Amino acid sequence: MKKTYLAAIIAASLSLTACVATNTGAKNSALAQASENSANKVFSQKYLFKELDNGLRVLVVKTDYPDLVSVQIPVSVGSRDENEVGKTGFAHFFEHMMFKGSDKYPQAVYADLFKNAGVDNGAYTTNDYTNYHLDFSKDHLDTVLEIQADHFKNLKYTDAQFKTEALTVKGEYLKNNASPTRKLLAAVRKEAFDTHTYKHTTMGFFEDVEAMPNQIAYGEKFFKQFYKPEYVSLVIVGDVDPKATMAMVEKHWGNWEKGDFVNNIAPEPKQQAPKYVHEKYDGLPGHWLLVSYKGADWQPKEKDRAALDLVSELYFSNNSALYQELVVEKQVASQMFNYNPETKDAGLRHVFIKVNDEKDLAVVRDAVNDTYAKLRTELVSSEKLNNLKSNLKYSFINRLDSSESIASTLARYMHFDRDPETINHLYNSFDNISAEDINRIANKYFIDENRTTVTMSALDKVPGFDQEVNLNAAVAQIEQAKTNPSAPLFTVLDKTNDSPLIDVNFLFYTGAAADPKGKKGVAALTAAMLTRGGSQTRSYKEIQKELYPLAGRFSSQLDKEMMSFTGRVHKDNASQWYQLISDQLLNPGWREDDFKRIKKDLIDSIKAGLKASNDEELGKEVLYSKLYQGHAYESFNSGDLSDLDSITLDDVKAFYSAQLTQAKLNVGITGAMPNALKTQLMSDLSTLPAGDEKRLTIAKAPKLTGHQATIVEKNAQSTAVSFGFPIDTIRSDQDWAALWLVRSYFGEHRSSNSYLYQQIRQERGMNYGDYAYIEYFPRGMFQTKPDANLGRSSQIFQVWLRPLRSNNDAHFATRAALYELDKLIENGMSEKDFLATRNYLTNYAPQLVASQDKQLGYALDSEFYQTPEFVKYVRDQFAQLSLADVNRVIKENLQTDNIHYVFISGDGKDMKKRLLSEQVSPLKYNSDKPADLLATDKIIESYKLALPAKNVEVIAVDKVFK
Repeated sequence: MKKTYLAAIIAASLSLTACVATNTGAKNSALAQASENSANKVFSQKYLFKELDNGLRVLVVKTDYPDLVSVQIPVSVGSRDENEVGKTGFAHFFEHMMFKGSDKYPQAVYADLFKNAGVDNGAYTTNDYTNYHLDFSKDHLDTVLEIQADHFKNLKYTDAQFKTEALTVKGEYLKNNASPTRKLLAAVRKEAFDTHTYKHTTMGFFEDVEAMPNQIAYGEKFFKQFYKPEYVSLVIVGDVDPKATMAMVEKHWGNWEKGDFVNNIAPEPKQQAPKYVHEKYDGLPGHWLLVSYKGADWQPKEKDRAALDLVSELYFSNNSALYQELVVEKQVASQMFNYNPETKDAGLRHVFIKVNDEKDLAVVRDAVNDTYAKLRTELVSSEKLNNLKSNLKYSFINRLDSSESIASTLARYMHFDRDPETINHLYNSFDNISAEDINRIANKYFIDENRTTVTMSALDKVPGFDQEVNLNAAVAQIEQAKTNPSAPLFTVLDKTNDSPLIDVNFLFYTGAAADPKGKKGVAALTAAMLTRGGSQTRSYKEIQKELYPLAGRFSSQLDKEMMSFTGRVHKDNASQWYQLISDQLLNPGWREDDFKRIKKDLIDSIKAGLKASNDEELGKEVLYSKLYQGHAYESFNSGDLSDLDSITLDDVKAFYSAQLTQAKLNVGITGAMPNALKTQLMSDLSTLPAGDEKRLTIAKAPKLTGHQATIVEKNAQSTAVSFGFPIDTIRSDQDWAALWLVRSYFGEHRSSNSYLYQQIRQERGMNYGDYAYIEYFPRGMFQTKPDANLGRSSQIFQVWLRPLRSNNDAHFATRAALYELDKLIENGMSEKDFLATRNYLTNYAPQLVASQDKQLGYALDSEFYQTPEFVKYVRDQFAQLSLADVNRVIKENLQTDNIHYVFISGDGKDMKKRLLSEQVSPLKYNSDKPADLLATDKIIESYKLALPAKNVEVIAVDKVFK
């Protein structure tokens, strides 16, 4: 649900470098010349853009980021195009099917090639388009283009593969259905639209997903209609020669036959009255409100869409007066955010709010609608409007720090009319918007007849939901302060360079492991108070107001032994930004209202964000907690709920004074930070207490004996599984790189190339993915690459099986993973798999540090582990590895005698019964499977987990992290 702002292209002229434009014949000369001749364009780079004879459009942009290339292939087909009754979800389904390959490059063949080449590839589907994205080293560009062209022209799959993937899609639907925001979106779309295809989400209607295995003929029809060159664009950005690249595209894609299908989507009839619906969600903590208004269709040359986006940011973002009133000041709401997907036809503009008390639903709804009423009758100040434009400009610059980010941004706009000049049309309309335009357009769209409201909670209905409006609050001024310098005792990693983006990382070697007994959560509260609270001279609201036009970032990340405060700003705004964030970090205000708000948010994130809404992350965190019973790592990073209730502001102040010392501080700087500012920073940090402990002392993990299981029972439609055991090998150990390679082969995160993924997800269609880890990897549901600054003195080997459709399937999948782990330990890796995985990681490693802030974070981690620079470290280790080394490391680090399993299930008693009785867990398919697979299934369905009754615990979710 990533937002794309209208002004996302404002700074293209500062970020897209060394582009080349050429004329490519009469057919394309106007397009190429358009970007060359106009001086009044934000996307003013010379680029190579061509429409081939078959209708395929190709955009090539050369950048100065060395070696890496990003290829994005937006296909102008999304859930909007699913206008046949009973046939929804097929745009998303073919996002999956496109990975099956072709006769020339079947999945196993191209996956092996991609793995060896270190290609990171994936795809996503939206309302209006499907995008395929690949990132890799430039040496593999020709191969990637050839393989992708062959797949688009000659996709090949069996009926069995079609049916198996349909099961996977169903599993993904069930997984997504656990998210409150997804359920709200599905409900509002179904209610707001009567005839338009925006009535259903990208996943489709569930009954259509269930029927999908029997829709093979329609699937072929859908693919033949939309997967044609006139619907497809190629965006290639990176360290490439544009002319040579275009020649490669013409060679591989030029003979693709053009289609003749045109899809006409009937417009939605005008809504005649406001609508309201309540969704009951059993067991949901708190109460949700969604207020949605129908907006404008995609008109980049008109002002409507751009003005509506400005409205959302001015009045409903976390910098708005309404957010300050509801979330920060009155604390009526615990969450508030807006979401405005860019759609071809008139879509919905959303404001989400979560409250804890049902009586506040009407209060926050009234506040939202009162805000809409105010903006229809008042003119926004020129200061606010200019600040917003400044924020959007620098926010975009901050994001475009790699070829991949540039390519993905272009792809998001190319799909509309397959013309890169869409960006310029859009900005021209945006830049010319006045306060009067906003007022006029608000009166056109924000009317009762365009509104649909949804509430969602465990209640059968919301009583007394009558329409009223309230007023919102005003904003105060900001002052500056200085601190007194003293001699620095902290370490500094100075990587300043010519980049206009400045990244700073204040990394303290302390964290949740330092929480005192009975105060679990004080570290988390401290970190949050320093980034989401005010300073001695400024309120949080004042800081946010002044940060806004600077587009400066400042946030915190907490783990067991690391507390990281990271910030980014453009060099133009560095001094103003630093004064604000240094004030927060070094002169915290310790306001009681900030503390109450932040503590409330933290408690809500555990109750609603983790325990209620994220079964996958919950299972992983429960596993860590169980493996570290009685250890400093036992508690969840955010704390225990009972402890959080009793923690006071004085506890936070004491933790800050004792733990945030110069001795524990490691500062990282990169980008073009002025010397004067750097000097000031060093001086200011010297005011921190000196301290005498450089890092926490962490004991070894408790000894794990035998097989143990924890079953967390909650309202869940699927069963999530995690299991693992402590390991002694951490990143600073000689065998770590070999073990990292083994992990990648067995279960690379979010990769279809890994062995476990192939066995459970690909061959059997059981779930959405299966992965393995040797380092802590939180938030894995939401990201494909790990974060930096999660260094630990103790780690575990962990297998994460994404949610399964039932307890039976979860039992089978767990057995399958254990069976495959036993085989790996017994047989080791083959020479072929070893070489392919080593090649993959050698090529893939640079992608982990593809952006400036990632490079800084990993460099600081190398300091923590006392290892060389990360990419060099792993590549040097790999160069010395042999297959014998790897298989030795497997034997010495992996085992299945002592394991803890965690299951998140809707029926804990049933799961416990299955485990203790070693109940057979047969797997049923909806299509024919190979005989050898079925024979293996017979072994797996009875594979023993060997769990004694005394080692199996069923706990209610409300008791977790209590």
